[in-house]
Amino acid sequence: MLSLFRPGDGWLHRMPAGRKIALLALAAIAVAALPSSWFACGIGLVVAIVGYATVGWGVRTGLAELARQVWGLRWLLAFTAVVQAVFAGVEPAAATTVRIAVSLAAAALLPLTTPAAAVLEALERILAPLSWMGMDAARAALLLSVALTTIPVLAGLAAEVREAQRARGVRPAIHRGMLPFLVLTLRHADQLGEALAARGVR
Repeated sequence: MLSLFRPGDGWLHRMPAGRKIALLALAAIAVAALPSSWFACGIGLVVAIVGYATVGWGVRTGLAELARQVWGLRWLLAFTAVVQAVFAGVEPAAATTVRIAVSLAAAALLPLTTPAAAVLEALERILAPLSWMGMDAARAALLLSVALTTIPVLAGLAAEVREAQRARGVRPAIHRGMLPFLVLTLRHADQLGEALAARGVR
């Protein structure tokens, strides 16, 4: 499985994977439960900025990583903001967009600060009690681990396309980058399918 882990010596890197999953899940839930107000926008932004600034890569690198994560979600966030603004108003739209951005950025911290093997092991332990229902804890943990890396991976592929366009002297644009992005995405899906098949996941 593709690992997005970035080494660091911060408090989140040192935290055991199981506790980290619980903490990040609680943070995402708490942000999602905030009211649809400008105050909620401010709280969400502070949570994201403090979290990435103190994660252990240094303030500048941490904030740059946060910006990269948000930039990778820009079309989803723009679509959400427009739809919410039309049907619910500007303030609820801003709050909902910030909540989604912060929740996904918090989820991205797990694979970024935890080796893939540790994430997989922790998820297997968490899901093990559900084995009495017939659930294959190892398979479910693997699929959840893959899902957690999907958005950061797609954001990275989009960044590769933009960098390749700039290197060729072409101004990055959606209509020019869509085809190479689709090719890279399908290639990643093939590689992921082969990795899952090697683990016996069909």
